[in-house]
Amino acid sequence: MAEEKASENGMALPLGGSRLESEKRRELPPELPILPLKNQVAFPIAALPLAVEGEKNVKLVDEVAVGDRMLGVVTQRDEKVEDPGPDDLYRVGTAGLVVRMLRVPDGTQRVLIQPLSRIRLDEFVQTEPHLRAKVTELKDEKDDSVEAKAVTRHVLEQFTKIVSMVPQLPEDLQIVAMNTDDPGMLADFAASILGPSLKREQRQRLLEELNVKARLEQLSSHLQKELEVLELTSKIQSSVQGEMSKEQKDFYLRKQLEAIRKELGEEDTGKEIEELRQKIEEARMPEEAKGVAEKELSRLSQMHPSAAEYTVARTYLDWLIAVPWDKQTEDQLEIGHAKAILDRDHYGLEKVKERVLEYLSVRKLKPDTKSPILCFVGPPGTGKTSIGRSIAESMGRKFIRMSLGGVRDEAEIRGHRRTYVGALPGRIIQGVRRASSRNPVFMLDEVDKIGADFRGDPAAALLEVLDPEQNYSFSDHYLDVPFDLSKVMFITTANILQTIPPALRDRMEVLEFPGYTEGEKIGIAKRHLVPKQLESHGIPEGKLGFGDGALRTIIRDYTREAGLRNLEREIANVCRKFARKLAEGEKLPDEVTPEDVEEMLGPVKFFQEVKERMGRPGVAVGLAWTQAGGDIIFVEAAKMKGKGGLVLTGQLGEVMKESAQAALTYIRSRAAELGMDEDMFAKTDIHIHVPAGAIPKDGPSAGVTMTVALASLLMGVPARPDVAMTGEITLRGNVLPVGGIKEKVLAARRAEIRHVVLPERNEKDLADVSDEIRNEMKFDFVKDIDEVLKLAMEKVARKPRKKAGGKPKAAKAPA
Repeated sequence: MAEEKASENGMALPLGGSRLESEKRRELPPELPILPLKNQVAFPIAALPLAVEGEKNVKLVDEVAVGDRMLGVVTQRDEKVEDPGPDDLYRVGTAGLVVRMLRVPDGTQRVLIQPLSRIRLDEFVQTEPHLRAKVTELKDEKDDSVEAKAVTRHVLEQFTKIVSMVPQLPEDLQIVAMNTDDPGMLADFAASILGPSLKREQRQRLLEELNVKARLEQLSSHLQKELEVLELTSKIQSSVQGEMSKEQKDFYLRKQLEAIRKELGEEDTGKEIEELRQKIEEARMPEEAKGVAEKELSRLSQMHPSAAEYTVARTYLDWLIAVPWDKQTEDQLEIGHAKAILDRDHYGLEKVKERVLEYLSVRKLKPDTKSPILCFVGPPGTGKTSIGRSIAESMGRKFIRMSLGGVRDEAEIRGHRRTYVGALPGRIIQGVRRASSRNPVFMLDEVDKIGADFRGDPAAALLEVLDPEQNYSFSDHYLDVPFDLSKVMFITTANILQTIPPALRDRMEVLEFPGYTEGEKIGIAKRHLVPKQLESHGIPEGKLGFGDGALRTIIRDYTREAGLRNLEREIANVCRKFARKLAEGEKLPDEVTPEDVEEMLGPVKFFQEVKERMGRPGVAVGLAWTQAGGDIIFVEAAKMKGKGGLVLTGQLGEVMKESAQAALTYIRSRAAELGMDEDMFAKTDIHIHVPAGAIPKDGPSAGVTMTVALASLLMGVPARPDVAMTGEITLRGNVLPVGGIKEKVLAARRAEIRHVVLPERNEKDLADVSDEIRNEMKFDFVKDIDEVLKLAMEKVARKPRKKAGGKPKAAKAPA
C-alpha cells in the first residue's frame, strides 16, 4: 500500500510550474494503472513522496518505471481495507509521473510522484495483478467574475496569515502563494499545505470540486476555522506568559488543551473517562443516581490525575458504579426444597422454620410482596445466626452478616459525608456491594447491644433501614442518592428485647428461640456436633461414636445452658483426648461411655442442688429467666431478734426488692390466718437472700417464691423440694402472669424438678413447650397465693377465721 513520505519540514513541497511542464511534455493516455492511497489525497500541484508496500503495488511501480512512468493515484474510501478493489476507491484522483524511485532492503519502495492533473476513473479494465482503469482528464472551471477575484484575495490573505502564525511553516510559502496567478493552483497549493488539519473526506471534496470559485469558498471556510484555533492558541499563550515552574507549565498545557477542545467541540476525555462513562451506562442506575454520576464524571474529566480531589471523585464514582442497582438473584420458591434444607441444617426450631416457609409461600403467590423484618431472640448458642445462612441457601440468595455489638457511631449505618477525609459508605451499602445483589439475606447480629454516644445513635439510623415503608429510598450519607433496600430480607438477632428501643422493636416481627430440651440437644449432637468435631480432630468416620448416655452425662453434669456452645466445647475436649490416643497407636472404643466422659472431663461441674438446699424451713425453689435462658433460683429467708426490719441481699434490682416488700406485707396481713403470732413481727428482723450474689437479678417473677420462703420460715414448715414456682404477687395475694415460661420450664426439667406451679394466665404459654416435656412434668395453674401454699408446702396448719358469736373451726391440712 502506498503511504505518504513527509519531506524534511513535515509536508510535501510544490514543484514550480510542474503542471505546465507536464502538459508540454505529453498527453495523458486513455488508460492508467491505479495506485491506491490509504489516507492521503494527492492534489495536482505538489510533489508527492510515497512509501509503496505490498506485492501488487511494488509490481505496479516497477512496470510504470520501465514504461512511460505515468500512473493514477486515488484515495481509498476506507483506510482499513488492505487489498482495495474498484468499489473501495473514490472516482476522482490525480494523474502523476514517477520522477524518482528508490528500492529499500526491506522490500518496499520510495517513490516521488509529480502530479499532472485531475482525472476521473470511468471504467476499470483490469484488477489483477494490479488495478487499471480508463480515465478522463478533468479541467478547472474558471470564473473571472469580481466575486471570484475577491474570494481568491481573501483565501490568499488567510493563507499568508496562517503561515505567519505557525512557526513550523517556512516563510517561503507566502512568496510562492503570492506569485501564483492561477486561482485553481492557489486553492490546490493551500489545500496541500493545510492537509494535515483536514479530514480525508474534506480533502477529497476539495479535489473533486472543479469549479474554482466553489473550491476557494470551501477552502476559505476551512482556513477560517484553522485561524480561529491559532488565534485562540495565541491568546492562551499570551495570558500565561512569564516565568513558569513545572507545575505552572503543566497547568498551562491543560488549559490550552481544554480551550482547544471546547472551541472545536471535540472534547476527548481520555480512555479512563470513557471507560467510566461506559460503566455508568452498564450499571443501569435510576435517573437520579445516573444524573449525579454523569455530573461527577464531568467534574472528573476537568481534573488532572495528580490533583487531590481527583482521587476523591474517582472513588465516589467507583462506589456508585459498584453498587448493584439492578442486579439481583432469582428466588428459589420451591417449598419442599426449602423445607429439606432447613431440616437438614437445624434440629427443632419448628416455629422459625414454619415462619420462613410461610414467607416463601406468600412470595411465590405474590412476588411483589415486601420482605418482613424478622428478629430472632434467644439465649446464646441456640442457632440464631446459623439459621440465617440456611434461609439464604433455601431461597437461593446471597448471605451477608453484620455484627452490631458495640457499634456507637451512626456513620457505621449511614456512612460518612464526602467532605471528611477517608469517607466511605455505611456498612449497609458495603454489605450490599459485597453481595453484588440488591436482594441478599442481610443479618444484623446482636441488635440489642448497640450503643449511643456523641457520634449519634445507630439504633435511630436503623429505623429507616428496617422499615419496609421507608427503606425503598434509603439515603446513605456518602452516596447521597436514594437506594432501594426493599428487596433485602433483613434478619436481626438479639439475646434480650428489653435493651432494644421500642420504636425499633416495633418494626420487627419477633421469633423466640427458647433453648433446647435435653432430647433436642442429644439429637443435634448426634447429627451435627459429633460428626463435625470428629472431622475437625482427624478421627476417621466410624472409628468413634458417642452414645446417648455419654451425651446425656455431658449435658447434665458438664454444661448448664440453653444453647449448644459449651456442649460443643466439651465434645471437642473428649475428641482431642481420643485423638491423642489414636496418634499414640492405641485402639479407640466403638462408643464413648459415661465412664469415659467422667475420666476425660474430670470432676462434675454442675450438681443438682435442690435436695441439698431444701429440707429446712425458709427455702423455696423459684424459676428465673436470664439472657442465657432459664434457670432455677433459691430464695432463702432467715429471722433474728430485732425491730421489724427487712434486709435484702443478692444484688437484687429495684423491682425484685419491691416484690420482697409485697410478699412480707401479704404474709403479715394474713399472719393470724396462717397460724403466726402477729406480735413477733415487731421483735423480729427478717433477712431474704438470693444466692449467686455476684449476679445481678431483677424482675417481679420471684414474688411468689419469696412469699413461699417467708411463709415456710415463719410457719416453721419446709417447702417441698420437688416443686418450683414463678409468678408476680400483689398485696391482695393474687398471682399475676410473667414471661419466659418455656425457658423456665426447661430449666426445671434440667434440674430434674417435675412439678411446676405457674400463674393461671400463663397456661396458654405451655403451647410452646414440646409434648415430650409436658408429658413428663406436672403443671398446676394458680390464681392466688393460697393455692400456691397448698401446693408448695409440705404441711400447712393455719388458724381458722373466727365467726361472730361462734367457735373457731378446726384447722385443715391441704389437699
